[in-house]
Amino acid sequence: MPDSSTGSTGSTARPSRRAVLAATAGVTTALAAGGAVHAATGPSAHDDKRLRALVSRMTLEEKVGQLFVMRVYGHSATDPDQADVDANLEEIGVRTAAELLARYRVGGIIYFSWAHNTRDPHQIADLSNGIQQASLGLERGLPVLVSTDQEHGIVARVGEPATLFPGAMAVGAGRSRSDARALGRIAGSELRALGIRQNYSPVADVNVDPANPVIGVRSFGSDPDAVADLVTAEVEGYQSSGVAATAKHFPGHGDTITDSHAELPYIHHTREQWERLDAPPFRAAVAAGIDSIMTAHIVVPALDPSEDPATLSRPILTGILREELGYDGVVVTDSLGMEGVRTKYGDDRVPVLALKAGVDQLLNPPSLDVAWNAVLNAVRDGELTESRLDESVLRVLRLKARLGLFDDPYVSHAGVDRAVGTRAHLAAADRIAERTTTLLVNEGGLLPLSRRRTPQVLVVGADPASPSGTTGPPTGVLADALTELGFTATALSTGTAPSATAIAQAVAAARDADAVVVGTYNVTASSSQKTLVEHLLATGKPVVAVAIRNPYDVAHLPGVRAYLATYSWTDVELRAAARVIAGRVRPRGTLPVPVQRADDPATVLYPVGHGLAYRPGRAH
Repeated sequence: MPDSSTGSTGSTARPSRRAVLAATAGVTTALAAGGAVHAATGPSAHDDKRLRALVSRMTLEEKVGQLFVMRVYGHSATDPDQADVDANLEEIGVRTAAELLARYRVGGIIYFSWAHNTRDPHQIADLSNGIQQASLGLERGLPVLVSTDQEHGIVARVGEPATLFPGAMAVGAGRSRSDARALGRIAGSELRALGIRQNYSPVADVNVDPANPVIGVRSFGSDPDAVADLVTAEVEGYQSSGVAATAKHFPGHGDTITDSHAELPYIHHTREQWERLDAPPFRAAVAAGIDSIMTAHIVVPALDPSEDPATLSRPILTGILREELGYDGVVVTDSLGMEGVRTKYGDDRVPVLALKAGVDQLLNPPSLDVAWNAVLNAVRDGELTESRLDESVLRVLRLKARLGLFDDPYVSHAGVDRAVGTRAHLAAADRIAERTTTLLVNEGGLLPLSRRRTPQVLVVGADPASPSGTTGPPTGVLADALTELGFTATALSTGTAPSATAIAQAVAAARDADAVVVGTYNVTASSSQKTLVEHLLATGKPVVAVAIRNPYDVAHLPGVRAYLATYSWTDVELRAAARVIAGRVRPRGTLPVPVQRADDPATVLYPVGHGLAYRPGRAH
């Protein structure tokens, strides 16, 4: 059974607005009708006085709880599946989200698809309502700030039927601030309808290193000013919808070959390089009034010679972010379960050091009990003052007030149906995607393909798992889209590391086709994907390659006569690429990162801004 009784009309059994206000000591929202008040403006003096009074009445345990944002398994706040109950007991020591809130009084909960929080829009709305109901039903209960990672592209937790947009690097290829703003506005309106009020997006990292294993296409590109412009636009879009945007990962995670999920990366930029390369998008986010900023588990010796990770660095978070950049909004850690932040200190020290550094929200510790008690004991022992906690609790409550959570934290099925995955939203995503597809190579005008000359199309290549709840697999999506456009297309998955047998099957199938479309995924010098493409070229059939993640693949396949970059393998981007291949739309994207030669990385093969167009009359 769902955790709240929601009928087909969308009317949910829940406390009245008056009861919500009474439960939170009469604190009213500072959210203006139709849009959020940004962190730069803050609440009115009257509301701030009420928030301070609220903090003064909280117990120490309640204050500690407000600083944590925690995962919890299950589709329901009170009645999750038994497997999710078991996972909660093993990892958190509680059965349900309601028990989590009762025991630890956490201020936030983060949704993940792998935690079974995001099955479908109505279920997500019911879960959000159940979480709010459970928290507000407690003595001195407060509304919960529900968050998620909905970057779009390769990182998204809410899948279809919600609207899924191109990822950041694709948006960077489109070069449109208005598209970025529209993305934030539409995606924000859908998240808000689901009860999700804090989004850990946009990525403000400047992707300096093509080999970056953790950021890559999650970044808007390699030009700091262009990234800053698009960060600003997305922040404006999200926050105009009443959802807190989060710029990440401060002070900048774009120039590393190490994944902070597994190790502690070092960024060896000088202070001058940091100012020039990494800082501009974060400065722009602060100027745009961003509601929250996420820290990075990286070491930047030029910014803090102690070599503490930035998440635990007072010189970086207080000295630079707070004092130099003038930011007074919410600072949230990246997940405290990542190895990058656990390398130097134990799990009991990390949350305490993060608070001492200037953090406000502690995200997803591996053991909430260890982290929660560590902060509590640090205050009792005098390492942290209660007034220090009060500063962060007040920032968190100010954000909740700006987002309207003290006014009415609930959502409805009717609101979901009005906002989530509407025809207009899906059409907007398609239009934005069409402006991002980038034509890198088109020798002899091979593209667009003609339905008359090449009616039979074979689609082969990599089929990585769907990155964001889209239907997939990529070869199937491309083949279906081309078939809808008038071709007869068949799909043959060959994988990210095709075997000799798979390559032979693809070559045999290509002999019966008029043209071949091959999807490539992170090709390297030794990749068997190279062998696949070379064998397909040897058949003499027209071969169109589509880089479905990193645009750098083209450097490893110099024999391909036509090459497109989509920057992700989500359905919306693949369908747009199919329309470009078929000539229904013209390629309009340009590279937001440089592509270096594979045999000479110091030499640029295709510079930032490279992107070909069709000759007049070739698109139809």
